[in-house]
Amino acid sequence: MSTDKKADTAEKVKDWSGGDGLIPGRDVLGPIFLMLATPCFSIIFFHVCANMEGNFVAFGRLVLERGNLITVLKEIWPDPWDLSVWRIILSFMGFNLFLMKAVPGKKMYGTVTPKGNTPVYNANGVACYIINVVTLMALAHFEIFNPAVVYDKFGNILSSMNIFALAFCAMLLIKGYVAPSSTDSGTTGSIIHDFYWGMELYPRILDWDVKVFTNCRSGMMFWAIGILCYCYKNMELNGGRLQYGMASSVAIQMVYLSKFYYWEMGYMRSMDIQHDRAGYYICWGCLVWVPAVYTSQAFYLTANAPDISLETALAIFVAGTLCVWINYDSDHQRYIFRASKGNCRIWGRSPPQHIVAEYKTSSGEKRTSLLLVDGWWRISRHFHYVPEILASFFWSLSALDSGLVGPYFYTFYLTILLTDRAFRDDDRCRLKYGPYWKEYCDQVPWKIVPGIV
Repeated sequence: MSTDKKADTAEKVKDWSGGDGLIPGRDVLGPIFLMLATPCFSIIFFHVCANMEGNFVAFGRLVLERGNLITVLKEIWPDPWDLSVWRIILSFMGFNLFLMKAVPGKKMYGTVTPKGNTPVYNANGVACYIINVVTLMALAHFEIFNPAVVYDKFGNILSSMNIFALAFCAMLLIKGYVAPSSTDSGTTGSIIHDFYWGMELYPRILDWDVKVFTNCRSGMMFWAIGILCYCYKNMELNGGRLQYGMASSVAIQMVYLSKFYYWEMGYMRSMDIQHDRAGYYICWGCLVWVPAVYTSQAFYLTANAPDISLETALAIFVAGTLCVWINYDSDHQRYIFRASKGNCRIWGRSPPQHIVAEYKTSSGEKRTSLLLVDGWWRISRHFHYVPEILASFFWSLSALDSGLVGPYFYTFYLTILLTDRAFRDDDRCRLKYGPYWKEYCDQVPWKIVPGIV
């Protein structure tokens, strides 16, 4: 590669769609490690929660007994070619692809991309969410499908989804090279980097939006449907009675997921969607990691929930729901602020305090954004991460001390993920807004928790 071409590539990468974050090694070594480790971990985590009561120490002893990890993986890896599992997966995905087109919704627009494009969405998330939940209950009620099978076959589902997701990401890589959907695409010069981080910002296939499909209609939708299926299994194991701890955990998560679909178009304008391309990181993550890790508390509790009192379960539910509401309210403040272009009232102030920030697209076109410096967003630049992490703790709390790490893994993982994301978002905004971001940081000096970070 010539010096000029290297410089061009470096310039393409170093626009405001990027961000270094807190965790190093994002170019090659990090992606290689994660692409090798995460599929294995998804199966290990399932095995630990399903067969070892969430005890990772016991799994470590098993590896020592067998002599190496590869031997253990061969023993525990579920069959990925179970035809009944593929029928479940493809039926679920096909149904949601159908709903994406068939269910009417308001036309909504995403944020302007670095290339000056504006994504368009069919905002039908709430309706699709309700239809999925009602359909599952109807299938169970009329004994067409036993939801408990999803728990019984979950290892096979993860194994099969690993294959599907890797093939899907490979297809997106080829599509990005030969038929990108928009100008917000391109190679970094490294096929490993392109496969992991993605080639396209907003790919579409036959007019289906890939990110809406993988993130919202597959990963997040399975989170909702999956944990409800686990409830059916919990009742099956307990003579038709749903344990209080299981009910409390799933109820908080369903409140959170209801919030997510109500706020779905706000999510499609979030920093993740705006700047992360559709590759292994997002697509494999939503197709495999979300089912494996995000549903793990409910999966663990299905067969391992301690007996807790109704009063304890209600207290956990109230605390968790309060955290979900604060998370929603902080996101909603920013959403209405952007949608109204600052003409709104936040915590009694109208208009709320803000900074008018100028930036340029990659084509040199000047644009303006408003940076909110009021309400929850005056506490810290990413305050909404705090109640989200706390909510995840409360929907895990029903496990008490019954499992070693397993039921609380998602909370640890989420803390690391969101802390890194806060640093990445800051990097992006610093590149995008320049001196205006410095002014914003002067007014809101803390990233997440005031006095700590």
